[in-house]
Amino acid sequence: MLDLVVIGAGLSGLMAAYTAAQSGLTVRVINKGLGSMHWGAGTVDVLGYAPDAPEKPVQHPFTALANLVVQYPDHPYGLLSSDEIRAGLASFVALTEEIGLPYRGSAESDQNLFLPSPAGAARPVYLAPEAQSAGDLSRSEPMLIVGFKGMRDFFPDLIVQNLAKQGHQARSAFLPLSLVTDRIDANTVHLAEALDDLERRTRLGHELKKLVKIGERIGLPAILGMNDHSVVIADLERLSGVPVFEIPTLPPSVPGIRLYKALRSRLLELGVRIEAGMEVVSAEMTARHNGTPGSIQSVISATSARPYKHRAHNYLLATGGILGGGFNSDHTGHVWETIFDLPLTVPQDRSMWFASGFLSPTGHPIFHGGVVVNDVFQPVDGGKLIFSNLWVAGNILANADPILERSLEGSAIVTGIAAGKAIANL
Repeated sequence: MLDLVVIGAGLSGLMAAYTAAQSGLTVRVINKGLGSMHWGAGTVDVLGYAPDAPEKPVQHPFTALANLVVQYPDHPYGLLSSDEIRAGLASFVALTEEIGLPYRGSAESDQNLFLPSPAGAARPVYLAPEAQSAGDLSRSEPMLIVGFKGMRDFFPDLIVQNLAKQGHQARSAFLPLSLVTDRIDANTVHLAEALDDLERRTRLGHELKKLVKIGERIGLPAILGMNDHSVVIADLERLSGVPVFEIPTLPPSVPGIRLYKALRSRLLELGVRIEAGMEVVSAEMTARHNGTPGSIQSVISATSARPYKHRAHNYLLATGGILGGGFNSDHTGHVWETIFDLPLTVPQDRSMWFASGFLSPTGHPIFHGGVVVNDVFQPVDGGKLIFSNLWVAGNILANADPILERSLEGSAIVTGIAAGKAIANL
């Protein structure tokens, strides 16, 4: 029998699986569909906006974290010490070096980087793929933002206009999309795969050299290679003669997909099976009785033929919250966790799900609710353990709104690692 089944293949699930497998446990990951990495920017946010100052981006995330856990002790970060959070992030950085997709940041000065968003806004980021780090807006070099005529969902003129409003020197230029692909209709994944071809990226590099001015750096859409990404970046910088950086696009996220594929390959090397298309629809379990926690015997996924049972000594739930599909709801206002029916802090009155303003700076209560856990990330109800062999990590946790706070990836990484360690240390 397996030591651990992880349900969910986002950052929290994969980091938990990696941590447990490194400790010698036998692990399997099962997931319904694509994790959040396929939709995000590929960066790691630890804390971008504090709940008590939602309009002001955080400059020093660990200073802000100390204040956060004092004000909100039930926040998921409050379950970990500052040293544990730092150690978890350092483990992630070491792993990215190992898998050939190094992440960079300003950990020495404990500052967020500020990188251009797909619309040209300054977004606070703690760790970024090396390919995005040269876009740091604290750097003095002017930016040349290059797009491709006919490419969807990347708008250099808009990016430049918004950067200029913030006092950054930038200009835009366009190249024909035929430099990258012969396809009439191509998404970002197709374009990234096309630039794995040496001839295509060589042509692009020569054209960038013609456009760029001395002292500039070049911002391009995040399509700079899929499987040969580091080689593509190096070639373009060599051919153009200046630093080159990626700006995230609308989904699908090439940087996120690169990270997912690299993590998946490392997990496979550790003997971890990752089975996509496995929607867990129910579980066999015993309930808590006379103060004794219940136990999970198996989780059951739907297949075309018959239900399939996944058995393990331990289980980790990392299915995300209401946006990730870990929760469901109905017209009456009832919200429930979809597999184990764990108790949630989400309001069970539909009129209380949302704030009056769509862009409310305090967010919406439905996104703030989730599963309450103890200090080793096991779900509890009224402080009492529900199941002896179930752990929870990531965006499914209660008392935080990671998207509003810009803490999604950081929280996922450190809670996934912490849960993985707790299971390995049994």
